[in-house]
Amino acid sequence: MAAIIEQDGKFLLVEETTDRGNRFNQPAGHLEENETIVEAAIRETLEETAYDFMPEALVGIYHWQHPGNGITYLRFAFTGKLGTHYPERALDDGILRTVWKTEPEIAQGGELMRSPQVLLCVQDYMAGKRYPLDILKHLGQAL
Repeated sequence: MAAIIEQDGKFLLVEETTDRGNRFNQPAGHLEENETIVEAAIRETLEETAYDFMPEALVGIYHWQHPGNGITYLRFAFTGKLGTHYPERALDDGILRTVWKTEPEIAQGGELMRSPQVLLCVQDYMAGKRYPLDILKHLGQAL
C-alpha cells in the first residue's frame, strides 16, 4: 500500500534506509493480519510520516520485480486527504525523515528513488487516474 499525497504541487515522500543506501519512497508498506488494503494505507502513512491520511481514490495497482533480489512487489497506490500532523510521534524504524518534492524533482532524482513505482505513481496521479475505493472488495475470512 502506498499514499500519493500532493499539496501545493509537491508530493510527500519519506527518506528511508535500504540495502542500496538512503532512498526516497511514498509512505508505503505491507498488509498486517486482519487488515484491509485501505486500513493498511492509513496505518503505514501514520507510521512513516506522523500524518493522518484518509484515502479517497485508488490511483493504480503496480506490479514490479526488484532486479537485484528478485522480490516481487504489488503496490496499491491511494490518494486522499492529509490530516493532522503529530510532530512528537516517532517515525517507523528505517524512516529518516519526510520530505516534499515536485514531480520534476522526483524524476530528476530517479536513482535516489526506492523503485520506479515512485515516479510512475506520481505521473499517474498527475494524469488524473482515479478509481473508486469500492473497486476493492474485502472478504475477510469468507470461504
